[in-house]
Amino acid sequence: MQENLHLSHLTFSTKIRVRYAETDQMGFCYYGNYASYFEVARVEALRDKGIHYKELEKKGVLLPVKQFEITYHHPAVYDDLLVIHTQIVQLEGVRMAFEYKTYNEAGVLLNEAYTLLVFMSAQKQKPIAIPKAIIEQLTK
Repeated sequence: MQENLHLSHLTFSTKIRVRYAETDQMGFCYYGNYASYFEVARVEALRDKGIHYKELEKKGVLLPVKQFEITYHHPAVYDDLLVIHTQIVQLEGVRMAFEYKTYNEAGVLLNEAYTLLVFMSAQKQKPIAIPKAIIEQLTK
C-alpha cells in the first residue's frame, strides 16, 4: 500500500531527565521506565508532524503497541539528561513502527529499541488501515 514512502526524514529528538524515583537499588534508571520514555518520544514525534493521539482517539482510532524490543548497552543514572532519537521506520497496511536510540549527555549510546504499533478501531476493536490523513501528514 505505502511501500514507496520515504521515511528517512521522520527522525525526531526528545529530552527526558531521569528522576530519582525512576532509579533502582543500584542507582540505575530502572529498565521498565524506558517503555514510558519511548511513549513520550513517540507522542512528541507525531505531535511535531501535526498528529495528536488525543485527536485520533476522539475519532475512534487507537494505536496499541504490538511489539516492544530493547537492547541495553549502558545504564542511565539519576539526573542524566537523556536524548532519545526516534525514527518512524515503517508505515504500511495497519502498522507503524518506530526505532529509538537513547544517549546520555556525554553522547554515550545507552540503548536501542523498537516498537510496532497497530491502528485499531476503538468501536470494533479490530485493526484498520492507516488513515489517509496520517499518511499525508507524515509524507508532506
